[in-house]
Amino acid sequence: MSPRRRGAASGSQSVAALRLVLGDQLSFELSALSGLDPSRDRVLLAEVAEEAGHVPHHPQKIVFLFSAMRHFAEALRERGVAVDYVRLDDPANSGSLAGELARFAALHRPETIHITETGDWRVEQSLKGTGLPINWHEDRRFLCSRSEFARWARGKQQLRMEFFYRDMRRRTGLLLNPDGSPEGGVWNLDSDNRKPLPRGTRGFLRSRFACDGITREVLVLVEARFAHHYGRLDSFDYPVTHAEAERLWKHFLDFGLAAFGDYQDAMASGEPFLFHARIGAALNVGLLDVRRLCLDVEAAYREGRVALNAAEGLIRQLIGWREYVRGIYWLQMPDYARRNAFGNDRPLPEFYWTGRTRMNCMRQVIGQTLELAYAHHIQRLMVTGNFALLAGIAPPALCDWYLAVYMDAFEWVELPNVLGMVLHADGGYLGSKPYCASGQYIKRMSDYCQGCSYRVAESTTKDACPFNALYWHFLMRHRERLQDNPRMAMVYRNLTRMDEARQQALWQRGEALLARLDAGDSL
Repeated sequence: MSPRRRGAASGSQSVAALRLVLGDQLSFELSALSGLDPSRDRVLLAEVAEEAGHVPHHPQKIVFLFSAMRHFAEALRERGVAVDYVRLDDPANSGSLAGELARFAALHRPETIHITETGDWRVEQSLKGTGLPINWHEDRRFLCSRSEFARWARGKQQLRMEFFYRDMRRRTGLLLNPDGSPEGGVWNLDSDNRKPLPRGTRGFLRSRFACDGITREVLVLVEARFAHHYGRLDSFDYPVTHAEAERLWKHFLDFGLAAFGDYQDAMASGEPFLFHARIGAALNVGLLDVRRLCLDVEAAYREGRVALNAAEGLIRQLIGWREYVRGIYWLQMPDYARRNAFGNDRPLPEFYWTGRTRMNCMRQVIGQTLELAYAHHIQRLMVTGNFALLAGIAPPALCDWYLAVYMDAFEWVELPNVLGMVLHADGGYLGSKPYCASGQYIKRMSDYCQGCSYRVAESTTKDACPFNALYWHFLMRHRERLQDNPRMAMVYRNLTRMDEARQQALWQRGEALLARLDAGDSL
C-alpha cells in the first residue's frame, strides 16, 4: 500500500508544528521530530523533481529514496503521526522542497516549523530562502556537530583526518584500553588492510531484498519518468526499511566483517561487493545509526569474532573519514565546490556513462556501477577516480558523475571525497598528496589486468596500459606544484633518474591518449 495523501487539518484544530523530513533524514530519532505531539503536529515529506533531477541520478537511487520515504511515512502513521506526503506525480507538486514547504506552511499555518540541518548546502540555502521562520535543529545522527568540527579546525593550516580520528576515538572511547591508549598499541591499522585477494577467493553471499507493493509502485514511476537517466533498474536490491537495513547489517557483521579488514582494498572481476557491508546508503538516509554500528563492531572484536584490523578499519571509516569529510564540507562551503588547483577543464569521457572501453578495470567498475549503483571505495578512488585525475577531468564534471551514479552519494560526503581526495583539486587541504597510480597498482590489487586488451607491463607501445603513460604525464605536467611534496619525493627521484628518451616517449604516449579523449574517442 502506498502512502495515503492527507490534506489540511480538519475542523478548527490548529497545527502546532510543521516538521519537514528530507529524503536522507528517515530516522525516528531525527532532531526535527523531537518533542513531536501526534495530536497537534504534522510531518511533511515530499518527492520533488528538483532533487531527483538536478543531476541525472541513477534510477535505482531514486527508487531507493522514494521507496524508503514512503515506507517511513507509513511507519510514522502507524505511530499515530499525521503525515502530509507529496508524491512526485501529484498534480499540485511544485517540484521543489522550498515550494512544498511554503505550500504546506500556507495551508496549515503552523505555530512553528522545524527542520534538521540538511546534508546539501544548496538545499539548506533554498529552504532558508523561503523567508519562513524555521527552527533549525542540529543533526544529531552525526557524532561531531558542525560547530564542534569548526572548533577543532580553528587555527590549523591543514586538516588531517588521522588527528581528527584520534580525537574521535578518545571522545567515543571506542577500541581504547582503560588507560586511554589505543587497543593494539597503534591508532591506525591501514597498513594491514591492503592485502591482495588470493586467487579464487569469492565474497560472502549477500542478503537479498524482495520488492513489496510500495517499491514496485515506485519502480513503475521511476521507469516512466527517468528512463533517460543512465543505469539499470532491473537489478534493484536494496533495503528500504529500518528492519531490512538491520538485516543487511547483521548479515555483514556475521559473515563479512572478519575478512573485511584484510581485503577491503582488493578488487576482483565479477565480484562487486567482496567483503564490503553495502550499508552506506542505508546509513546516510537514517535507516541505520552510526553509534550502534560502532558498538556492534567493537563487541565483535572484544568477543574474538573478528581481528583488530577489521574492527579498527571499519570504525575508522565510520567515525573518522565519514565525520571528517562532513566537517570539511560544512566548514568550507560554498567556496570549496569551486576549487580546481590543477586548472583541469577536460570533459568527462562518454565511457563513464556507458562502460564501453577497452580498459578492463574501468569496464568492470563502470559496468557494475550502471548495474548496481555501487562500487566500493578503492574502485572509486584508484580506478575511475585515478583515471580522471591523470587525465585532467574538470572537477565539476566528475563530482556530478559520482553524485549521480552512486546509491550512497549525497553532496556532503561525495564532494570532499571526489574534489579533495580523488582529484586533489583543493590543493592539499584534505589530503597530503594526490592519490595517483599507474596500472601496476591495479594489477597488484585486482585481477582486472588479466582480462584486459591493454598490456599492463608496457607503457609506451600502442597496446600499453593507458594508466602507465598517463601517470608519468601527470607527474611531468605538475612537477612544479608537486615535486617539493615530501610524500612525492621518491617518485620524483625516479622520474629524474629516468633517461630523457624514456621521459619523451612517455610524454608523447600520454599526449596521444589525451588527444583521443579530446576527440571524443574511447580508450
